[in-house]
Amino acid sequence: MSSIPTRIADLRQAMRRRGLDACIVPSADPHLSEYLPERWQGRRWLSGFTGSVATLVVTAGFAGLWVDSRYWVQAEAQLADTGIALMKIAAANQPGHVAWLAANLRAGARVGVDGQVLGLAAWRALLGALAPAGIELDIEADLLDEIWVDRPGLPTAPVYEHQPPHATESRAERLARVREAMDRHGADAHLVSTVDDIAWIFNLRGADVDYNPVFLAHALIAHDHATLFVGAGKVPNALRAALAADGIDVLSYELAAEALGSLERDQTLLIDPARVTCGVFRLMDPAVPRVEAINPSTLFKSRKSEAELVHVRAAMEQDGAALCEFFAWFESAQGSEAITELTIDERITEARARRPGYVCPSFATIAGFNANGAMPHYRATPESHSLIEGDGLLLIDSGGQYHGGTTDITRVVAVGTPSADQKADFTRVLKGMIALSLASFPRGVASPMLDAIARAPIWATGGEYGHGTGHGVGYFLNVHEGPQVISYRAAPGPHTAMEPGMITSNEPGLYRPGRWGVRIENLVANRTWLESEFGEFLCFETLTLCPIDRRCIDVSLLDAREIAWLDDYHRTVRHRVAPLVEGEALAWLTKYTEPLARHAAA
Repeated sequence: MSSIPTRIADLRQAMRRRGLDACIVPSADPHLSEYLPERWQGRRWLSGFTGSVATLVVTAGFAGLWVDSRYWVQAEAQLADTGIALMKIAAANQPGHVAWLAANLRAGARVGVDGQVLGLAAWRALLGALAPAGIELDIEADLLDEIWVDRPGLPTAPVYEHQPPHATESRAERLARVREAMDRHGADAHLVSTVDDIAWIFNLRGADVDYNPVFLAHALIAHDHATLFVGAGKVPNALRAALAADGIDVLSYELAAEALGSLERDQTLLIDPARVTCGVFRLMDPAVPRVEAINPSTLFKSRKSEAELVHVRAAMEQDGAALCEFFAWFESAQGSEAITELTIDERITEARARRPGYVCPSFATIAGFNANGAMPHYRATPESHSLIEGDGLLLIDSGGQYHGGTTDITRVVAVGTPSADQKADFTRVLKGMIALSLASFPRGVASPMLDAIARAPIWATGGEYGHGTGHGVGYFLNVHEGPQVISYRAAPGPHTAMEPGMITSNEPGLYRPGRWGVRIENLVANRTWLESEFGEFLCFETLTLCPIDRRCIDVSLLDAREIAWLDDYHRTVRHRVAPLVEGEALAWLTKYTEPLARHAAA
């Protein structure tokens, strides 16, 4: 394998051949996915940084990687000796590289980026910053193809149907809902490129992207038919026939841009500029009218139906049972066998795999002991991981994909005897998580506004954390899903409105670099609470079912309401999970769901 400096040098040669002064390599694919197929892991291949979000910029004399605070420690280690500078930004939605380019390139300079992976909205923002400085933007070239000689091809995993009873609505019904929204926008056609939207609309699933049951495709939806653009051989004949019966054609993946080019000037196209790339429009007649709005399916799929929530609750029970089996093993194995952070991932995945309806993990397990837990997106590797021994805190963030739902949970557990300072941090985070769990709020409130509720107990002691408090979660789809997000760093807007049925994570944290980290996460669903003269109010139903380690709690820091919430939560966990476990797992569940007062007395 070539070294990182060699790859950067090869990129610079390709830039010179094309007359480019700078090149941007984002973390993106033609569908603007968060988790990328291997073919579009170019930023990782060029820089060696393995985090999920970053932007690489290379000029003739500079290379820099822009990352947010979740990855600063990881990036500093992985960029060492590469010649690539770590460029710190406060949050992932702050594109610091754009301002850097505008400030550091001369007038007349040319910047290259592959338009096939550059979002339309991001392209406009980039143009808006560079054009006033006299800097030209080239979106035609994919320089990675020139230098990445063994670049992976397109994924080949087959597409399959999401079947009833877990698929609670037919393709025809979902297409009808999308078409009604098209009518409201006055659109004759609608381009969808985001893979989770496509999977939801057509009740299809795949395995093209690690951890997310989706497949690479574009879709063009008209009022009387729809076309899926998918890789050759990925749709079995029987499924192709079923799609045809629903008025859906299947064409080659590469023909999507050509289909856009065939639109007539009297056809209005609905697109979401935040969810399509600028490159897909290269063959389109600019005179074809466009309507720009959020994909209707993004809003529809965020609101889980009552029928879907029934399956989600069942998946949470199975997931809780798997976690009981894992934690029972973990407790009994301490001191009797060597346990590493890698062992945690193996064992927790094995426990989930024994559960009915399980498909795969919903993301790469994060298991960080003490100092490693202080890195929010830490991932143990065979080359770098810790043995779990001595005293401290073990943070485990994991999840599973089930046919009836997607799970995501973080627990911090005691290893040996946690210190008083560790207990204090744990309890502050717990107070924040409980505060948000107990919140009620007007329907339609912008989700970023809820962030301060969880942060207040942490801010009260001078603490803070760099990630958001909550993200949307899909239904046997992506573990990170919009449009809602609980983060004061996100811009509140009409599409971030909290609506019934939405599933969101509740995961405040507190991290002491080089020492330990705490994050406690449950998934919650928006439920109607009451209607008053001031309108409809929502509350949260906690979905996740797994005990919270009372050994890490400083009970003196909790008030009566918080203790009551915790005891009630543990009663619910025991009631719903106990029928699914036995033996040591049941004994562990029973022990760790005792009332807090009884635990404190013991």
